[in-house]
Amino acid sequence: MKIPGLTFSWKRAFGVTQVKQQIARSTGIPTSRAGLERKIGKAIIKSIFGK
Repeated sequence: MKIPGLTFSWKRAFGVTQVKQQIARSTGIPTSRAGLERKIGKAIIKSIFGK
């Protein structure tokens, strides 16, 4: 029987998530794929239009 809304994440259990968050905060570079694409896209648009 499964409890709704309760899941287990081995990444959170071993601290992988926290390490990734610390790296992202200190470098300013997101570790998620979507965040990285958003940051690169913003830089490209900024370089093209100069805003």
